[in-house]
Amino acid sequence: MALLASLPAAAQEVTAREVVQPLPSGEVQRLNRALMDLARRPKSLAALVEAGDASLALDDLDAAMGFYGRADDLDPASARVKLGIAAVYLRSGRPVEALEAFAAAEAAGAKPPEFARDRGLAYDLVGDHEAARAAYEMALEVAPDDHETTRRLALSHAIAGNRAGFEDTLRPLLDRRDHAAFRTRAFGLAILGDQARAAAIVDAVMPRDLAGRITPYLAFMPRLTPAQQAAAANLGIFPRAADIGRENARIASFARDEEGSSGSPRGDARIANSTREDARAARFAREDEAGRRLEPAGEPLGARPGFDLASPSSSPASPPSAPPRVAEAFTDLAGGGLPAGTSRGDAVDLSAIEIPRERPPAPEKPAHPKRVWVQVATGQDLSALRFDWRRIARAADGVLGGFEPHTVRWGRANRLLAGPVEDGAKAREMVNALKAKGLDSFTYTSPEGTEIRPLG
Repeated sequence: MALLASLPAAAQEVTAREVVQPLPSGEVQRLNRALMDLARRPKSLAALVEAGDASLALDDLDAAMGFYGRADDLDPASARVKLGIAAVYLRSGRPVEALEAFAAAEAAGAKPPEFARDRGLAYDLVGDHEAARAAYEMALEVAPDDHETTRRLALSHAIAGNRAGFEDTLRPLLDRRDHAAFRTRAFGLAILGDQARAAAIVDAVMPRDLAGRITPYLAFMPRLTPAQQAAAANLGIFPRAADIGRENARIASFARDEEGSSGSPRGDARIANSTREDARAARFAREDEAGRRLEPAGEPLGARPGFDLASPSSSPASPPSAPPRVAEAFTDLAGGGLPAGTSRGDAVDLSAIEIPRERPPAPEKPAHPKRVWVQVATGQDLSALRFDWRRIARAADGVLGGFEPHTVRWGRANRLLAGPVEDGAKAREMVNALKAKGLDSFTYTSPEGTEIRPLG
């Protein structure tokens, strides 16, 4: 205390600032604990599943799949691991693979009510809305107050053209002024063809700039396939202009299999008879049917393309000449009135959507292009990460030779990266080589525009 008192006031202030540091978020702390556990026990199934769950909570789908994949190698019969894999596929907009993983989880002992909510969404995303509604109702029997399941069920009714079912299912949440339910109602009305009222609701419950970006998409909702409508309304995943109204090849094939399998098990149950090698090949595939790369970490694995309005065939519908006033959008709600305030909620991740211009200028070369890296650690303190790099590089015994350490912010923490690496295949080779030396790592693709800084 005497030493501190003898310092100038400015020095005392700096010292105080250095002592008080913000703690990382709960999700980051959870992942850090799991990674520390893995460092001690690299083959711990529980630690791998915990790391996968924590990565999933942080929306780092590629890392989650990596941890679940390693856990699956340790215990191919783990229902918990299969459910984690299914969750990654579902969040990335790959419902066929998700249904296959759900079926594998059930075959391994998972109880359907435990994952009925997510299985229902997967059914909606392949256009099997009858099965989706049955799954949602099963989930609501176990958790009747699950608002997300209720919103998904309402949308499923709207996609099936059942306006009464849509309105009746959603009304209790609207009466409670659930903001996510108002957005669900907007998308449901757009699907049912009432774009003017849907746009008025969006204007009422979303910030002005976000509402202006979302409204043009509402006009396209009736033109989408039922599976595309489910993806747009639940996940914010919209098809490219050329794909509007055209079913994804994988989903179309799944639907044909369903139609041709009368008397046979459901398509998602047939995976139980597939070879493990086929499942692994599907799990680690990084190219979708159209050859578009499914980007890991930093962006969801499923691409979220916007409409290409430069195409003459996909020009947006003309706005109504006399759209209703905002208040009129709510005249058919019990009690009337508008929702109080605005909130983003969690129904649809629409913040990533960009509305393209009619004739966009030629894109400039990005200052920070998308690149592939290998993540070897996380932490808040850059000095500590420098120490970690030296320790890991020594233990790697040449695997990291030629690469310099880099960092990028990750919540309140930082990723410690080696790279950039030539491509994903090279990065996975490095991950495998590091694993052989007892070092935990996984691939990371930095999104375009994200600055990766040398650690120095």
